[in-house]
Amino acid sequence: MTATPFPVGEIVAARRPHRKDAARNFDALLAAAREAFAEHGSDASLEDIARRAGVGIGTLYRNFPTRRDLFESVYADEVDALCRAAVEVAELEPWEALTAWLDRFAGYMVTKRAVREALNDESEIFQTCRDSMYAAGGPLLERAQRAGVARPDMDFADLLRMVAGITATAFDDDAQRDRVLAIALDGVRTGR
Repeated sequence: MTATPFPVGEIVAARRPHRKDAARNFDALLAAAREAFAEHGSDASLEDIARRAGVGIGTLYRNFPTRRDLFESVYADEVDALCRAAVEVAELEPWEALTAWLDRFAGYMVTKRAVREALNDESEIFQTCRDSMYAAGGPLLERAQRAGVARPDMDFADLLRMVAGITATAFDDDAQRDRVLAIALDGVRTGR
């Protein structure tokens, strides 16, 4: 897999300010929003997000004029990181590459649930993010299938639905979630 940019990367780059101080504030706001959405869902307070980022509410609104702009930016940034992760793990053995990426995908699902409450699936940003995610992760499954370590009778959509279903469940802690995900992935693995 090459370091070819995915369409979502263009969205993230276009929204990110060029000045270093403004870019730092933008990144801090994204990180704070991601954390707040994971904790409080789509109802997270914008004032709390600004406070967590160490900026004023005016800085938040300069970067994200509407709550929807903030949701879209957080979502696009998460998917962009997921796409970059696929490139980073691509040199691992096929099964390890696939499971390393799926572990990152499971973490991404926490943010996605909160953002999904606020955005509809028909939005342009969702389609671009979905296309980018499939372009990044799909080849990892295909490579694992060609290597004979993943079931040949499933496609990438099947795999994502399985992992998304698992991550939608409430767990006692991350260790329990990871254990359940590992059990499910044993059903995907072949030819040990």
